Amino acid sequence: MKPTDWQDGTDWQEVFGVIGAFLLITVVLTVLIWQFGANWRAKAVLAREEEYRRLAEQSLAAQQETERRLSDIQGRMESLERILKDVE
Repeated sequence: MKPTDWQDGTDWQEVFGVIGAFLLITVVLTVLIWQFGANWRAKAVLAREEEYRRLAEQSLAAQQETERRLSDIQGRMESLERILKDVE
């Protein structure tokens, strides 16, 4: 009487091999997806930081322009005060 394939264990080796290959593919795909997500998040953070830097530079330029205008107005006011004192 000849033993069946289930009894000699060769099919079990194939089943374990398929399960192992499936687990390996699952782990590799999980790591790839995880790394892709991490890369995407890092790029988003860099883009956000660049936008903040650009806004800060614009704010600084606007503040410097306002300061320049205020000093110009202050100079005109002082000149106007001198003229008014001379007129009195």
